[in-house]
Amino acid sequence: METNPELELAFEYISQTKRHVFLTGKAGTGKTTFLHRVRQEIPKRMAVVAPTGVAAINAKGVTIHSLFQLPFGMMTPDDMRLEIGKRRFSRKKIDLIKGLDLLVIDEISMVRADVLDAVDAVLKRFRQASTPFGGLQLLMIGDLHQLPPVVRPDEWYQMQSHYPTPYFFGSIALRQAAPTVIQLTHIYRQSDSQFIELLNKVRNNNIDPASLETLNQRYQPDFSPAEDEGYITLTSHN
Repeated sequence: METNPELELAFEYISQTKRHVFLTGKAGTGKTTFLHRVRQEIPKRMAVVAPTGVAAINAKGVTIHSLFQLPFGMMTPDDMRLEIGKRRFSRKKIDLIKGLDLLVIDEISMVRADVLDAVDAVLKRFRQASTPFGGLQLLMIGDLHQLPPVVRPDEWYQMQSHYPTPYFFGSIALRQAAPTVIQLTHIYRQSDSQFIELLNKVRNNNIDPASLETLNQRYQPDFSPAEDEGYITLTSHN
């Protein structure tokens, strides 16, 4: 992979500073490859978490809720302090949390603001530090054009008096931490410029008639692949 100034800048921030970083970019820009590089080349003690089981498996990590023993459902900042204070952590888990240098959160677009503040509360409690996230460095990786946080109407009704948005960047602790945002723009996964332009129009919801015509040229109404051919089916629901 050729040198990418944005990826190199992100690597320098993570390897040489304690600055919090939000690394974003569309699919194919190297976010997952960057995570593998951080794991392999940076000697910091780190944990990798993700908001769902599938995302955690893909990131070779664990879920946020399992590592930090968070309750499910929305928590106000007041509820959070009480709830976190009741949770009993094993000595092994406490030592792990106290010893971390870096927390990597993959698929950050799916993380609710209150969940990130709950992580902040756990880290402050066990690292005995009042700075955001107990002084632990955060690397957040994700794409805000992909999956949003799951927030039911009743949960947002509770949240909106504390948070401007349910997205992770509404977190009180994260706003105090003021992360550096690095956006990746170069796509490695595709080299066909016409196809990349088409993907971007779909991603940004601004398809024009010419793009729609290009897409529909590939439509085969009677196409039915054999099961062993490995075609991927894209659906609007699971």
